[in-house]
Amino acid sequence: MANSPQAKKRAKQAEKRRNHNASLRSMVRTYIKNVVKAIEAKDLEKAQSAYTAAVPVIDRMADKGIIPKNKAARHKSRLNAHIKAMATAA
Repeated sequence: MANSPQAKKRAKQAEKRRNHNASLRSMVRTYIKNVVKAIEAKDLEKAQSAYTAAVPVIDRMADKGIIPKNKAARHKSRLNAHIKAMATAA
């Protein structure tokens, strides 16, 4: 455990930041899950609106470094591909 006052403060700050980042990561997962649920329910309108809401959140978290940029791009690409496939099937 940290002994010096500076190390104690840094440990406290790191824990606070870790909790904040975990909350943001959870938020991204929730937005992605909303899109996936709409896709599985075969609800095109709901899927499109959920995707439109999720994209800025995913991008913002990638910019902050909460998730890697490639992971953000991969999620957006795959979700969009599913929605486009639904649209063409309908």
